[in-house]
Amino acid sequence: MTYFADLSSPQVAALVDGDRTPVLLLPLGAVEPHGPHAPLGTDPLISRGMCERAASRLAADSEVHVLVLPEVPYGVTRFAAGFAGGVHIGEETLHSLLVDIGSALIGQRLKRILLVNNHFEPAHLVTLRRAAETLNFAYDGRVALLDLVRRRHASRLTDEFKSGECHAGRYETSLVLADRPELVDQVVMRELPHVPVSLASAPEDGGFLAMGMADAYCGAPAEATAAEGEETFSTLTDLLVEAIRELARE
Repeated sequence: MTYFADLSSPQVAALVDGDRTPVLLLPLGAVEPHGPHAPLGTDPLISRGMCERAASRLAADSEVHVLVLPEVPYGVTRFAAGFAGGVHIGEETLHSLLVDIGSALIGQRLKRILLVNNHFEPAHLVTLRRAAETLNFAYDGRVALLDLVRRRHASRLTDEFKSGECHAGRYETSLVLADRPELVDQVVMRELPHVPVSLASAPEDGGFLAMGMADAYCGAPAEATAAEGEETFSTLTDLLVEAIRELARE
């Protein structure tokens, strides 16, 4: 089975005494505008797609037992203020939620939890890192964050991702086209001009509008393809599988 919530209670109890090391994946993101062409749930959709692919790749592995937890689709998204559809939650709310989820699992001896995130607003990332630290130091967990903005990970992703012009641009739109093409308005997408705004230089108190993202996207979504999305998903899955194996060894 791929999904933790599909297991029965006895099946969960058997995980910790099985022959394989259980590693639980928690998909994360934010519900927020992704241009006039892509769905609000782009970020958690990508996280879930990564987790499903990694779990499938490792389904027959003799060392690790990978399961996907129900996703947490809400995050810190102040940058989206001024656009319809953004659902912001505060840092302390997100931190408390993740710590409560993690501590409940750790209390059942399911200590290895990997946070899989595709929402890169700085305050959101800081909160995820802090939640992992809290679970490790206060609850004796083995919790890690696959932090895609770290240089060693970002260097393996697309040029647009590395440039920071990747909110609902070619990078993210390609991934959605690979997984849920019916959610992308491709007629609108093909008409969108390139917006050369890098999130890497975003001010802490800024937002999409202040950065010059008048339609809540940057980069070049018109260049997106499902083929590029599949290739990027393959790389993302490589990164996730490596993180799973590293966590299983701890």
